[in-house]
Amino acid sequence: MKIYEYSMRHGFFYSFGNVIISRIPNYGEIRFQAMQITDFHRLKTPKVTVAKSIAEITFCRPRKLNSMNTLFWSELPSVLEGIDREAAARVAIICANGEHFTAGMDLAIFEHMLSRFDGEPARRAEQLRLGIFELQHVYNVIEKIRLPVIAALKGACVGGGVDLICATDIRFCTEDAFFVIKETELGINADVGTLQRLQRVMPSGLARELAYTSRPMDAAEALSCGFVNFVSKNHNQLMTHARNIAKDIAAHSPVAVHGTKLVLYYSRDHNVSDSLNYVATWQAGMLQAADMQEAFQARKERRASKFEELYPRRSAIKNMIFSM
Repeated sequence: MKIYEYSMRHGFFYSFGNVIISRIPNYGEIRFQAMQITDFHRLKTPKVTVAKSIAEITFCRPRKLNSMNTLFWSELPSVLEGIDREAAARVAIICANGEHFTAGMDLAIFEHMLSRFDGEPARRAEQLRLGIFELQHVYNVIEKIRLPVIAALKGACVGGGVDLICATDIRFCTEDAFFVIKETELGINADVGTLQRLQRVMPSGLARELAYTSRPMDAAEALSCGFVNFVSKNHNQLMTHARNIAKDIAAHSPVAVHGTKLVLYYSRDHNVSDSLNYVATWQAGMLQAADMQEAFQARKERRASKFEELYPRRSAIKNMIFSM
């Protein structure tokens, strides 16, 4: 199956069935099919393993400091959506090979973007705006999928890497890790999620300082402000801790975990009254689940609970189209 076709053209985004064509203004076009689990061996920027309901997504371009090239921006959301669509895992860990988590967006993308500032100004700006929306979608997927996502990082986490981990549910790092909002130093605004999410996961004043100055924040400061939950001495300890937390999450009802994630994100973006109303509506439906009975029975019998997986996502629209 041919997943990717790349060409430099004008910008648009559309989809039909499993075929998605994403032409990112000033970046180029990526044409791919919605990725299946069996396609993961074709990936170029991450390696993916799924075992015991835990998915590990490992950035695998250490010689390039795991910079985010064009393929990255299509492969990461395709992997996450593929895992979620097939209910292949209950939790995911994003990590990296090499000394650094990521150096951020590949400089070649910036260079290409600057080379295409031509055309009528308003139309050029509208096109670029659509392209930024497309990049934002890559990290919005992390919040929208049903499973929690853990970031386990070491070394540098720069620019787009900070955008990424701000969208994850839980963050761990090694003691040599550092974080930089590089965009301000480069003369642009961070536009893929850092400025919107960072103030939700650390004190606002510190988030503003880091954004205005582009200064590095080390692991100790990240831990003290609550941006990361745990700092390890080395990579092995980091991955052991991340896998243990993932194992604990995967042991719970996937319906309960999904519901908890939904309610947490809804509560972040709404007031307390609206959020209480939302969780009451959700709970009224989910209390019918067999998982609660299984949890109580397992405790009574002093054994581990055994929960059915979530059902795979299926497109009602696609099914209607092909049934006509």
